[in-house]
Amino acid sequence: MTFETVTWKNGKVMVLDQKLLPGKTFYHAFDKSEDVAMSIETMIVRGAPAIGVTAALGLALAAHELKSHPLDEAQLLFLKACERFANTRPTAVNLFWAIAKLKNLSQKYFETTVDWCEALYQEAIRIHREDIEICKSLGQHGAPLMPENGNVLTHCNAGALATAGHGTALGVIRSAIAQQKKLHVFADETRPFLQGSRLTAWELLQDNIPVTLITDNMAGHFMAKGEIQAVIVGADRIAANGDTANKIGTYSVAVLANAHDIPFYVAAPLSTIDIQCSNGTQIPIEERKLDEVFEFAGQQIAPKGVHAKNPAFDVTPAKFITAIITEKGVLKAPYEDSIRQVFNSEGAINVR
Repeated sequence: MTFETVTWKNGKVMVLDQKLLPGKTFYHAFDKSEDVAMSIETMIVRGAPAIGVTAALGLALAAHELKSHPLDEAQLLFLKACERFANTRPTAVNLFWAIAKLKNLSQKYFETTVDWCEALYQEAIRIHREDIEICKSLGQHGAPLMPENGNVLTHCNAGALATAGHGTALGVIRSAIAQQKKLHVFADETRPFLQGSRLTAWELLQDNIPVTLITDNMAGHFMAKGEIQAVIVGADRIAANGDTANKIGTYSVAVLANAHDIPFYVAAPLSTIDIQCSNGTQIPIEERKLDEVFEFAGQQIAPKGVHAKNPAFDVTPAKFITAIITEKGVLKAPYEDSIRQVFNSEGAINVR
């Protein structure tokens, strides 16, 4: 891969501006935690795992900003920084997972003589490094599920751009191709933010992975023609019963795949599973600015005065999901059981 989504360099959080892709590759060098929070809020960085990693690095930056403050004041201000990051995006549970990791660690080290700022920095770096390894492990588990030779449809972007590297759904595809499988990716454009056309197509081209871009309303056409052998997507939050929130339009793709007997896979790390959320009706759905619907490339495409809605995500019921691919293996229905088992065996706790 020739790019990094987010990283720490010389005391700054370096963030690739995904709003400028594919036309321009530009990295912001943020030295203020508020700017990092804004980068999440405005979708300069997006994708559930990448949001979590960026928040962790942003909070490490916040800790360094507070290093010279009296300890009791620093503790209060750091908790406010955690709250600020929690208010950036409501749906991606990886965000809250990362915040909880650093908040809990700060509480532990505030009560000791350990340098709490350095401890939080080291934890954020660990989260960044671990995310890449998790995606590679996830890819290895998911690769055997991909066809030996065929077309795989994906919706939105669940690649290296949505993580610290390698990717979830696209990570599975990368791993399968590394195992000599001959895959061709069909990428939905993913209106209204165009993550498929701007981001998925761009990063697959960087790796010379064959990709065909289609508009969102073409998926059923190609499925009916027998040109799609599998569907794989990422996730922003998975409920304890397997219901999955992903980019708006995913539910429609899942229904179409089910109607055409095409396997529909979800690829996500365990940190995306919210075991405190019993089903998809409890997943908060972010509503974004209506300008994303009214405009295209800065040009008005709808009549002024018309009403619109812009939910950023929808929920795919577990009954439409063939398998959930994680770094610890492939989960199958009934998901209440398989999710419970993997969390019990790993001792994993999902927190907000």
